[in-house]
Amino acid sequence: MATSCDRMAKIQGHPCFGGNHHKNGRMHLAVAPKCNIKCGYCSRKHDCANESRPGVTSRVLTPAEAIAKVREVMASELLGPIIKVIGIAGPGDPLANEETFETFRLVGEEFPHLIKCMSTNGLLLPESIDRLHDLDLHSLTVTINALDPAVAARIYGHIFYHGKRYSGSEAAEILIANQLEGVKRAADHGMTVKINTVYIPGINEEQIPLIGRRVKELGAFVMNVMPIIPQAELAHIVPPTPEQLELARAANESVIGQFKHCRQCRADAVGLIGQDVTVGQSACEVPVR
Repeated sequence: MATSCDRMAKIQGHPCFGGNHHKNGRMHLAVAPKCNIKCGYCSRKHDCANESRPGVTSRVLTPAEAIAKVREVMASELLGPIIKVIGIAGPGDPLANEETFETFRLVGEEFPHLIKCMSTNGLLLPESIDRLHDLDLHSLTVTINALDPAVAARIYGHIFYHGKRYSGSEAAEILIANQLEGVKRAADHGMTVKINTVYIPGINEEQIPLIGRRVKELGAFVMNVMPIIPQAELAHIVPPTPEQLELARAANESVIGQFKHCRQCRADAVGLIGQDVTVGQSACEVPVR
């Protein structure tokens, strides 16, 4: 396993955690189609060719297909030298898919020098953290949009947790508790933790500084406040202006570092942030579950 010094050095190579995003690239492997929560701003109906946002992929890969694609990219004269990070960010929630763990195992065996990174809603994080630690996961992003269950209930329609569906404040309480416990356990394991918070005007703007303070206390390294992409149940929301977004980030900057280069990438993004390339992808084949 990597030492704490090794992990801090790796941060400099991670474009999504404050590293040089003009020089270092990442490769997202879309191996996780199933999700266990319903976010009000998430839609599985999309035009794969023309959209760039979380949850979008040209097709879902099996772990075997994913490691084959990593081999292809790492052998490329164009991409091989710049890819530093292998990430799994969907198109569903990685922890709701056993394929996530198998893919990280395969990557670790064949490309141990690459940084392993994952994004999650955090619902299954406390019970999964030991497995992720054993797989030498370096970087973890957890999306936390509210600490108040009443606010979270306006963002999340329901959750599926241990075979049961929960909704409203009950669902929000379970989700928030697990997110916070998961962040603390990840930090205690030495993982580098980033918090994504979707800025939803009229719903959670007052929660943003509260989230920043709380996750810093729990050991999070950096925070990424991102604008909502209006769709699904929250399609009527007007996104924050660039000025509003910058004010929210500035207000948090004295508490926790702010990541400002996010481009809300696809689940199959490859290359430098904002300069993604297509690697053997064509049709939209993502199953809606």
